[in-house]
Amino acid sequence: MRSLRPFSWTQVACATVMVAIVMPVWTRAQTQPSQTPDVQQLRDKLQHLEQEMNELRGQISAIEQPPESARLTLPAPASSGAPAPEKAPKAAKQDEEKSSIDLYGFIMLDSGYDFKTNDPNWFDVVRPTQLPSSSIDFAPDGKVYFGVRQTRFGLKTSTPTGLGNLKTQFEFELFGTGVDKGQTTFRLRHAYGELGQFGAGQTWSPFMDIDVFPNSLEYWGPNGMVFFRNVQVRWMPIRSDNTRLTFAVERPGASADQGVYADRVELQGVKPKFDMPDFSWEARLIRRWGYARFGGIFRKISWVDTNKADAVNLTGDAFGWGVNLSSNLKLGKDSVGKFMVVYGSGVENYMNDAPIDVGIKNNLSNPISPIKGVALPVLGVVSFLDHNWSERFSSSIGYSMVNIENSDAEKPSDFHQGHYALTNLLYHPVQSVTIGGEFQFGRRVNFKDGFNVNDYRLQFSFKYDWKKTFEF
Repeated sequence: MRSLRPFSWTQVACATVMVAIVMPVWTRAQTQPSQTPDVQQLRDKLQHLEQEMNELRGQISAIEQPPESARLTLPAPASSGAPAPEKAPKAAKQDEEKSSIDLYGFIMLDSGYDFKTNDPNWFDVVRPTQLPSSSIDFAPDGKVYFGVRQTRFGLKTSTPTGLGNLKTQFEFELFGTGVDKGQTTFRLRHAYGELGQFGAGQTWSPFMDIDVFPNSLEYWGPNGMVFFRNVQVRWMPIRSDNTRLTFAVERPGASADQGVYADRVELQGVKPKFDMPDFSWEARLIRRWGYARFGGIFRKISWVDTNKADAVNLTGDAFGWGVNLSSNLKLGKDSVGKFMVVYGSGVENYMNDAPIDVGIKNNLSNPISPIKGVALPVLGVVSFLDHNWSERFSSSIGYSMVNIENSDAEKPSDFHQGHYALTNLLYHPVQSVTIGGEFQFGRRVNFKDGFNVNDYRLQFSFKYDWKKTFEF
């Protein structure tokens, strides 16, 4: 049964007018039954009344239905059953873009057994530069180790603005280095923000490629890869789904070795000087098969002889440079190959495990500058395969190497070449938990004294990831 349709305001108004006009006529007809009306006069009056009613209907319609331009801004009445009007594009975009905060991190326990030995300050990592440089260093062999130094905490934010999303990242871990080496203590990893094409703070150098890092348990990673978080200002003019281009101005810094002349008093007054920032860049092409990437860096390293008491002047400078070619290749649906080749001079502090940027070279034909500092050439290689056996099991296997072209006045026991390799089996009982075992290998080769040493380790780790996102 159809429901009764409610009266509109137009119908009510018309009915009221009809009653007001017809009622007096009907009343007069009842009170004067004996009189014969003039038919033509009544017809004229009726026509006049009909015209007035049509005019009233038009006025009412104009009130109830405003012009089209005005109706577009009015919402549909709640009782009409009509859908709500669409929001303007700008309003819809504002509704979609929300501010967010991501809290993330993991708890990680590392345990293992080192069949050989290394510097105790680096007891839980494989660093060929920290292996013994002679047969008596860091004795005896064999030790068990435990640690939670890989444990990490981070925070990322995203805030919509008129210039795009403002993004920030703050992250730290418990792995002490530098003056805190060997300690379980807070260490800053990232303190970085970006808006649009520009970013500033401490984060990965554009010269490096973090995507080459394998799915390993060992913390330090392949010694032959570029790996450096640096304070920088960067410009990212291209950031599309298939192309990236980044330029950065980075904080300068380098290390030097005084070689066989380290005990000479003439060298005690030589101080480093950094009067120009490092310049780095990267270009990345992303395709269905993976990506190909090219990175580069240029820098100036200077030192000043502040000792004016003798006739020797050891002031000098060197220019460092490097190129880095890297790639991830999809080798089927379950495997990814990770590759890198880097070559340069005076860029060792950007490498994951290389000792010094500047070495001492003899210049004995010049009595004023009998020795000079030179940027040391370096070659790094990385080749790893990450493979997923199933949803719960995965493995990584690979090799890395770094080679330094030493200068002639370095010590015979100085580091020349390092090798790094590992293989593992990881189990994921749930998505956020990793349990695994890993075999690790490291090798150090000295410059000229013929000494070399190998290191073998077994590591077992437990990792518990967590993440929470808040939107507002």
